[in-house]
Amino acid sequence: MRVFYSERLTIPLPDGHRFPVTKYRMLREALVRDRVLQADEICPAPMATREQLLWAHGAAYVDSILDGSVDPKILKRIGFPWNEGLVLRSLATVGGAIASALAALEEGVSGNLAGGTHHAHADSGEGYCVFNDQAIVALGLLDGRLAARPVRRVSIVDLDVHQGNGNSSILRLRPDVFVLSLHGERNYPFRKVPSSLDVGLPDQTGDDAYLSALRSALPRAFEFAPDLVLYQAGVDPLAQDTLGRLALSFAGLRERDRLVLEACRMAGIPVSLAMGGGYARPIELTVQAHVNTYRAVKEVFAGPGAHAHG
Repeated sequence: MRVFYSERLTIPLPDGHRFPVTKYRMLREALVRDRVLQADEICPAPMATREQLLWAHGAAYVDSILDGSVDPKILKRIGFPWNEGLVLRSLATVGGAIASALAALEEGVSGNLAGGTHHAHADSGEGYCVFNDQAIVALGLLDGRLAARPVRRVSIVDLDVHQGNGNSSILRLRPDVFVLSLHGERNYPFRKVPSSLDVGLPDQTGDDAYLSALRSALPRAFEFAPDLVLYQAGVDPLAQDTLGRLALSFAGLRERDRLVLEACRMAGIPVSLAMGGGYARPIELTVQAHVNTYRAVKEVFAGPGAHAHG
């Protein structure tokens, strides 16, 4: 399989910043060290173009990020200082998402070791999200700008602990997109934008209740008959996450991933993974949870009839 990564994802941040920017490089190294992926399965993420960003975002906002004239209030909501590194990181995140989706359509499964930036809206970013990678991918495919083969419907399965308000605000009027969001009801963002199906969970929800809710909701994303599933595989539902407020174990998260991936494989629907959030202390716990997601990919797609190889 092909998984996309860029050295641009790691940027300098002020001392004490809450965002664990080191986890991207740590994940890439751990996947190879633990022999979950071969080094040659990790491909360089291309840089997205301005034109591609405009599929989901307004030109004024895109240009303000690219040239540094972005409103300080928007930067504060994003949570990162502006610099050229932030621009390159954001372009690599979207470029990796586009490359992963195209690889998934060819091979059945692919991933981006970044992305899931589901709080970015058409005209502003927030919550550590600058541009909305999955919305850009969905609109590029559905409007015929990206793939050689037609994509008529896309399902987004968003299992980050935080509701994907940006996905919903950008895509809510599209009848050809189904967005499932399973998230902490009382967690950020405090003003939710309705998805196709929202499942809000109480604080401290553990493995059994979480997996039961997922088993009930997940079939809806497949009844929609998508040509591609975009899976936001955030690991911030982990009990040790500092921003999560849920109580999943490593085993519970891995079973979550297996349920989603097995549903894709059984239905013969390609799936492209985005990394999503994870803020455990120590950050090695988050990295381990992300590694486990790719262990689940390999387990599910190494079976008979799988499209992927490796």
